[in-house]
Parts: sequence; C-alpha cells; structure tokens
Amino acid sequence: MSESAMPRWRLKAEVGPSTVIAPDERLPWPQMFAMGAQHVVAMFGATVLAPLLMGFDPNVAILMSGLGTLLFFFVVGGRVPSYLGSSFAFIGVVIAATGYAGPGPNANLAVALGGIIACGALYTLIGLAVMATGTRWIERLMPPVVTGAVVAVIGLNLAPIAVKGAMGASGFDAWMAVVTFLCVGGVAVFTRGMVQRLLILVGLVMAYLLYLALANGAGLGTPVDFSGLAAAAWFGLPALTAPVFDPGAMALIAPVAIILVAENLGHIKAVSAMTGRNLDPYIGRAFVGDGLATMMAGSAGGTGVTTYAENIGVMAVTRIYSTLVFVIAALIAIVLGFSPKFGALIQTIPGPVLGGVSIVVFGLIAVAGARIWVDNKVDFSDNRNLIVAAITLVLGAGDFTLSLGGFTVGGIGTATFGAILLWALLGRRAVA
Repeated sequence: MSESAMPRWRLKAEVGPSTVIAPDERLPWPQMFAMGAQHVVAMFGATVLAPLLMGFDPNVAILMSGLGTLLFFFVVGGRVPSYLGSSFAFIGVVIAATGYAGPGPNANLAVALGGIIACGALYTLIGLAVMATGTRWIERLMPPVVTGAVVAVIGLNLAPIAVKGAMGASGFDAWMAVVTFLCVGGVAVFTRGMVQRLLILVGLVMAYLLYLALANGAGLGTPVDFSGLAAAAWFGLPALTAPVFDPGAMALIAPVAIILVAENLGHIKAVSAMTGRNLDPYIGRAFVGDGLATMMAGSAGGTGVTTYAENIGVMAVTRIYSTLVFVIAALIAIVLGFSPKFGALIQTIPGPVLGGVSIVVFGLIAVAGARIWVDNKVDFSDNRNLIVAAITLVLGAGDFTLSLGGFTVGGIGTATFGAILLWALLGRRAVA
C-alpha cells in the first residue's frame, strides 16, 4: 500500500465471482454502498443483541459503533478493513458490576460505563506498548494456534444464542429459520456477481418476505406487527448517558481488555490471511483505535466495542476487503442511530429469520478461526497445539464460567485466558 496518510483507492471493475477487491481498491460506488449496507446487516444482530442483554439503549450502541468505526479507520490510516460493534465479552462483567437482572433499561448503566472507559484506557495503553516495542511479545503469548482458537470460540460460543432465536416458540418458527439459512446458502451457491456478494442481505430479505407471506398472509405463524413502525419518528436524538467512575466496577470490567486484544489480534491475522497483505505493522494502531472507540462509546452510553468477526465472515465470502466499504457502513450506522423509525423496523424482523441469519454468520466466524490454523500451517501432530486448541474450543463452546471473588469470567473469557495460559505452561516442557 501507499505510505501516504491514506491509501489511494483504485477503482476495479468486478470481473467475476472470484475477483478479489484489495483493501486499497474499490468497486463502483453503487456496489460499494450495497456492500456497506450488507456489513450493517451482518453486524446488526449482535450489535443490538449485546446492549439488550445488558440493558443498554440499542440506538446508542448502533450510533457509537458507526462513530467508533470511523475513529478506528483514521487511527489505522484506512489500511485495516474492520467494523467495530458491541463486544459480547462485556456482558458477564457488566451484569456482575451492575446487578442487572433484565429485561428493560439497566438502572446502574452509568457505573458500567465507567468500567467500559477504564477497559478502553487499558486497551489503548497495550496498543501504545505494541507500537513502541513491536508485536513479537504479543505473538509469543498468542501464536496462530491460540488466536485461531479464540476466533473460532467466539462463533461457537454465540451458536446457542443463534439457535435459541432460530427455534422460536413453535415448529413454524424453527422451519422458518431453516428456510432463512437455505435462502442465504442458495444465494451463496446458485447466484453470481453482486447478488452473490450480497448473500446475507439478499437472503434475509427473501426470508423476511416469505415469512410475511406465510404468517401475515396465510396465517401459519405469528404475524409481524407494524404498529410500532408506523408510530415511530423518522429522526430523533438517542438517549445518551454520562459515566460514573466506581473503582469496584472499573477493576471488574477493565481486564476485558485482554480478551479484546486476543479478539483483535485474531481478526487481523484472519484478514491478513484472506487478503494476502501483511497487516502486522498496524496491530498496535488497531489496538489503540479500538481502545479509543471503546472509551468514546462508554462516555456516551454505548457498549464496549471490538473488531467484528461477523464482518470478517462477510469478507471471507465476498472477497471484498476495501476499507472504504467500512466507512460507508459506519456512515449508514450513524444515520440509523438517529432514527427511531429504523429501530422500530428492525424490531419487525421475525426472531426466526434473524436467528437463521445468525447461524450462518456465527458459523462463518468459527470457520475464520479454523482458516487461521490452515493458513499458518498449525501442526496438530504437535500435542501442545492439539491440547491448547481442544481445551479452548470446548471451554468456549460450553460457556465454561469461573468465579474469582466478585469477578466472573464467562466462556469467551475462560477460553481466551485458558488458551494463553495453556500455551505458556505447556511450553515449559523438559528438553530431551
């Protein structure tokens, strides 16, 4: 890439379904906008679900995800294709710090925000250390077998959420989830060109229309209620919240930065493998960008953010890595964050349809982790690699939880810390 402050994105006409669009290239603007919209769809389910589980305002979360993505884009000089969305790693510690039992708004939201800012500050300091000293020490702690396992675990850990949403309350709901991922799969396999690259967006729309026909039209399922959509305003300012800095909550939430480091490192390695570009020089800047975005989100009432594996899954399928796509996605998210009408529209998407799409996207995350192993030629005949990967996957997929005093670490956390510690401990083997 160019050594200028920002790349000079070259226009590249699409020549076929296997065409690769590099980070410093772009498609014609109409296609770029469509791809940006697809990335918004890909991140939306998780980015909205995470704040709902913690009692945060989803519209604020969407707004801060867009602003955070733009901040990240400028910090990395437009060279790392990533979207920042709500991190699930915060859910357990936020619930523990605030005593949130749900549903509805979190009464102690401000206390959680102070902890999220502390986490972002620690994350930023780690990024500055990496910028000053290089990534070698991070890579020794988290080699490809560890980062691949952590990325895969994120998808596997989220799988029960997707399946639960897909099952719904009736047999009709479960079958609609099946129809949804068949729609996405059909678009992925049997179409060509831009339609194929918009497989998630097109598949979701197809499944939504089928649901409307079968439920609202034929009465086979619970009909979609559009009354909330009709009553919602087109534009409105989301409800922002100021943070409160409670030492206990800050100490509880700040260590999540370690998980975010592992996530981000794994994501960058995955993108590097997919693009064939060495993005290692930007790892420190990526940590700083993500940390600053997390601090910004926490200062306004948003969730902590992380580079999104859902969007990496979309890139893996579409082979479009242009960083400008994420600028477009961020701008769309910002506009949507100011639209109660959009929030109401999203609420009309049936749970089984969203669950079916989530099954596809979360599966792509797990496969992206496996790809890190393949691309880095991880040797599983080495028992150290085998044991680290095996234990990490089961800890994460089974949501193994540990409590240490008032600090609770959920499945993603135990898998992340477990992979790092196992790699270090099993390296202390006797020399023959």
